[in-house]
Amino acid sequence: MKSRAGRGFTLEELKAAGIPKKLAPTIGISVDHRHKNKSLEGLQANVQRLKTYKAKLVIFPRRARKVKAGDSTPEELATATQVQGGYMPITRGEKLSVEVVKVTDEMKSFASYCKLRLERMNKKHLGARQKRAAEEEKEEKK
Repeated sequence: MKSRAGRGFTLEELKAAGIPKKLAPTIGISVDHRHKNKSLEGLQANVQRLKTYKAKLVIFPRRARKVKAGDSTPEELATATQVQGGYMPITRGEKLSVEVVKVTDEMKSFASYCKLRLERMNKKHLGARQKRAAEEEKEEKK
């Protein structure tokens, strides 16, 4: 699927990246508490994005004389520049190559729609068929 920017990072992603949920909005990270992670790959990708963002982040102290624990060093502050435009855009993964094959007579004669319908019906009636088979087996034992 195409990756795109959402409304914010999940609380689980922030926790995995080691960023408190109250601190995140103050350093430019949007948080969406309603969002749930659907896949482990997406979670890991977002955690990696958060970690690289945090590593590149330069936090200026509120007061020049009082430096707190999370603030950047004076050397980093001297070399800091303002970023213009989109910062850390979502990059697309590697493109999958398409394999080109010749269409054979076997492929042409295969009734794919019929096969799908058959498998769908088999799945639908699976429980009833198993129940009926168990009952017949039970009657045979008697």
